[in-house]
Amino acid sequence: MNTSVTLDNWRTPPYSAHAFHNVDKLIPAVPIKASHSGWAFSIARHSLEGFTFHDHLGKERQFTDVLASTDTRGLVVLHQGRMVMEWYGGGYDGTRPHIIFSVSKSLTGAMAGILVDSGQLDPDSLVATYIPEVEGSAYGDCLVRHVLDMTVSSSFVEEYVDLSGEYGRYRRATLWSPPLPGEEPETMHDMLATLSRGSAPHGQVFKYLSPNSDLLGWLIERASGKEFTGLFSDLIWKPMGAESDAYITVDAERSPRTAGGICVLPRDLARFGEMMRLGGKGILPSWWIEDIRSNGDSTAWQKGDFANLFPDGRYRSKWYQSGFASGAFCAIGIHGQWLWIDPKREVVIAKVSNQSDPENDDIDLMLIQSFEAIAKAVS
Repeated sequence: MNTSVTLDNWRTPPYSAHAFHNVDKLIPAVPIKASHSGWAFSIARHSLEGFTFHDHLGKERQFTDVLASTDTRGLVVLHQGRMVMEWYGGGYDGTRPHIIFSVSKSLTGAMAGILVDSGQLDPDSLVATYIPEVEGSAYGDCLVRHVLDMTVSSSFVEEYVDLSGEYGRYRRATLWSPPLPGEEPETMHDMLATLSRGSAPHGQVFKYLSPNSDLLGWLIERASGKEFTGLFSDLIWKPMGAESDAYITVDAERSPRTAGGICVLPRDLARFGEMMRLGGKGILPSWWIEDIRSNGDSTAWQKGDFANLFPDGRYRSKWYQSGFASGAFCAIGIHGQWLWIDPKREVVIAKVSNQSDPENDDIDLMLIQSFEAIAKAVS
């Protein structure tokens, strides 16, 4: 690990360019073992050279310029399971797992579907049925479904640049930031169990809160009686034919950061997207994927944080439904991580980046248009 990269600076340029594919050298992590069979892609190359599209403001853009301006490090595009584009840059060659931040939430939501299908996890049960430690917190009287769909009423604020407030406390509990001088160490589960409830009822407003997805990882472990990493490996990563071990960051108790700590190869992220496009390939429950694509509360979405991103969209089980005619749905992570799935055009796009801003609406809207254009061009 570059010795100039620290817990204080690893999410900011220029350090992030190295840190984002060397996270396990900075933060404790546990492997998600692969079969190393490498579900093989056939190749049908399309060049990015000269590829243009019109962004959300109607401006024509060169896609190669967009890759540079959004600090893209890896891009993999599949059409009908064939790899039609693969690109790496900025000192990254795609051979080490890259952090996917909140795309981790969507992978975790898919894992939850397996437990729901087996009857181990009930979306309509109270969270406290599985985790009595959260009684009295924001999660004490909410349902598993509220956690899945980001409709938990909580006073927590998702503020990525907050260093001293509740979000800073959250990052320190997950070992993503160094402790403050004299601060008593706190685990992620301890922190989750103390989050205070909001004044509104659960289930009415989409409110994007990362702790909900770490709580989902806790729910998965409690419902299954197994560690998340082994379960994800045995039920998804190995059967899927991932070519490389993934890994996930953990706290002092080895609790997994399922909200944002998963690190994977871009090719394996694309494989995951192709599995979703194909209805689970017998690995994930097809009805769960159909539920992700078809359901979700549009009224709660319209009242929520990201309605400008997808005006006709919804959110279901940690996945975004675009509301587009293509039926595109996706997973999104800060600093420019994307998994875009277009069922109509049979296209999957996986993108990893070290974008300087954690979130940027203009960049996101531009990228959405670029994904739509790529899907049309290659199909």
